Amino acid sequence: MDIILKPRITEKSGLMNEKFNIYTFEVTRKSTKHSIAKAIKTLYKVTPLQVRTINLPAKKVFVKGKHGTKSAVKKALVYLKKGDKIEFV
Repeated sequence: MDIILKPRITEKSGLMNEKFNIYTFEVTRKSTKHSIAKAIKTLYKVTPLQVRTINLPAKKVFVKGKHGTKSAVKKALVYLKKGDKIEFV
């Protein structure tokens, strides 16, 4: 499936995994909540309770004396029920 690009593994997403069973993924810009839920169900064999999406805008950065931009990305927060888990290898 080319809806889900990759899992977004950060310190904050790790805490959300442990406490609230919420997983974070980077998804394509045109994907919808229903298509994300269907992709999670087929890829990881778990049924999401809820999917929330967030559009992160592009940012200007200054690294090693050069100006540049970080590309815009859409991320999805996938809520699972208490017993379900997603394993990232």
